[in-house]
Amino acid sequence: MQVNAIVCEEIAEDIGSVGLQQIELPDPGPGQVRVRLKACAVNFPDLLMIQGKYQFKPPLPFAPGGEAAGDIEACGSGVSFKEGDAVIVGMRYGGFAEAVVVDESQVKPLPKGMSYAKGASYQTAYLTAYVALKRRGHLEQGETLLVHGATGGVGMAAVDLGKHFGAKVIGTGGRDDKLEVVASRGADHVINYTMEDGSLGGFRDTVKALTDGRGADVIYDPVGGDVFDESMRCINWGGRILSIGFTSGRWPQAPVNLILIKQIAVIGVRAGEYGRQDPVKGLENAQRLYAMAEAGEIDPYISHALPIEKAVEAMRLLEQREVVGKAVVTMNGYQM
Repeated sequence: MQVNAIVCEEIAEDIGSVGLQQIELPDPGPGQVRVRLKACAVNFPDLLMIQGKYQFKPPLPFAPGGEAAGDIEACGSGVSFKEGDAVIVGMRYGGFAEAVVVDESQVKPLPKGMSYAKGASYQTAYLTAYVALKRRGHLEQGETLLVHGATGGVGMAAVDLGKHFGAKVIGTGGRDDKLEVVASRGADHVINYTMEDGSLGGFRDTVKALTDGRGADVIYDPVGGDVFDESMRCINWGGRILSIGFTSGRWPQAPVNLILIKQIAVIGVRAGEYGRQDPVKGLENAQRLYAMAEAGEIDPYISHALPIEKAVEAMRLLEQREVVGKAVVTMNGYQM
């Protein structure tokens, strides 16, 4: 069976090197299903895999795309799903395609009331936020949570879950129009941390003012660099800084004197690795998120949906920081 897919044939700095091709898809074997996809989320690892900068390197050629949703159209022997079932799919790559063949363990029923686009958009971002806030950061009701990069996918997920868990949430970002979306989704306060010279910072005094001088109890930081440095100056005694990533391009070095004086913790977070190291808790995390999605407690914000023919444009939007929340690539005539 041939399907259209976005194929990366060689590692290249320019993500525009990938293109739409027809690929041969095998029939599902025992324990496998073939899913006719409707939507696939666009994530930074997709771009990094094309550029050869991600820790996991798929064998060439490959299609980017790690989380998707669609309908089962064929089943191998021994599976519990049936043709026509709407499902979400989790994989490391392959989702920028009209269909995929995956093991049954990689699919779950599409949560009730969720669209294909939203079903394809919540797993990675919300798992990262959940592991960071609850498993690693031990966020408590009534604490102040400072979320950096709050206009992006993992940042907006942290804002949503922070409010769900009863925290006072302060979100930072680089554009006022994006921050308006964050505020509309429940953040108690938003701060534009872009300085006049284009650098990031300038939020320390505002955070202290909003917390009566104490500072934030938990700081969620996917940005790193100067943002991390300034966060060390506006964290409460006994607080926790959660290091999610370094989108600023510079990983920070934590000043041990401040860690000692304020008795704070700097905690690294890799949600996927957390589950691999502790499969029992990893399963609990996935089940908890799925239950929240089923209950309507998770609602990803999607700012862009482009057809698979424009997948490179969708990745460019993410690369150029134009996306608010999530972007998705759509297939097989599906529209949001």
